[in-house]
Amino acid sequence: MMRILFCLSLLLIFGNCTSKIEQTTFKVMAWNILHGGNDIENGPQNVIQIIKEINPDVILMVETYGSGKMIADSLGYDFHLIAEEGTALDDKSVNLSIFSKFPFGERIDTDYPFYLGGREILIKDRKIRLFSNWFHYLPWEDAPEDLGLNTAELLAWERSENKYDMIQKVLPYLKKYSAETDSIPMIFGGDMNSPSHLDWGEATKEIHNGLVVPWYSTKVLEDMGLIDTYRTLNPDPLANPGITWDSKGVKDEHRIDYIFYKGDALKAIDSKSYKAFLGEPFSINGKTFAYPSDHGFVLTTFAFKNFP
Repeated sequence: MMRILFCLSLLLIFGNCTSKIEQTTFKVMAWNILHGGNDIENGPQNVIQIIKEINPDVILMVETYGSGKMIADSLGYDFHLIAEEGTALDDKSVNLSIFSKFPFGERIDTDYPFYLGGREILIKDRKIRLFSNWFHYLPWEDAPEDLGLNTAELLAWERSENKYDMIQKVLPYLKKYSAETDSIPMIFGGDMNSPSHLDWGEATKEIHNGLVVPWYSTKVLEDMGLIDTYRTLNPDPLANPGITWDSKGVKDEHRIDYIFYKGDALKAIDSKSYKAFLGEPFSINGKTFAYPSDHGFVLTTFAFKNFP
């Protein structure tokens, strides 16, 4: 009898330990759906079907443009439009939005909602701050390594037009919230319209005309401690380039869509990148749809440890 009681006590002890370290996982998708998905016939419906197959818990959406609320309602997500409070949820001029299967917490408004905005979500009473972003594509070049510029000149070129100015406007917000991730972790994702410095290092210089370029647009996030989920979990840019932007018939392959995070309570455990072409067949889970966007998307799975 004593032996049975001892064994039961061990089961209770280890059972309680297991529950304390149980991980909750959730999937985050970052997707620019292109003009609300409206550039092909039945595009918004195809957006819905692709999201249904992916089944993310959170979506950081770019180019929402009036379609977001309908898409969210069709799939049962809570919907947050990144715009001035009171804006009609089907406003066709609004770029960014966030979908969530988890309850929303406080709004995170910025003075530049076309470029950046956010919302808290609550997972088992723990807060995470989500941010959806879009940075301007200019300056853009299909193959910047062919411009005939050295590294310093390319970095100067990168700062020459809208993108750099846009980043400067939202940088104070990113610095503020990234400094608070000890208490509230953050996830930042969307369409940055920029290659990554992690894809232009020593390992890839042979495909970039011998250039190593620490692109400012992504390096500035790393300098704040934000982690590029896809490249961290797929560290070889030659074996896993992670292309999300490509145009047929030109040299134009780039990874420009991202999910970053910061906060010790979070850990990215899996990240995938999907490439597709506008209007062409896209297959997933044995089903095929006409792809509604000119961007691929990123899907990252996170674990959130040690819930009370």
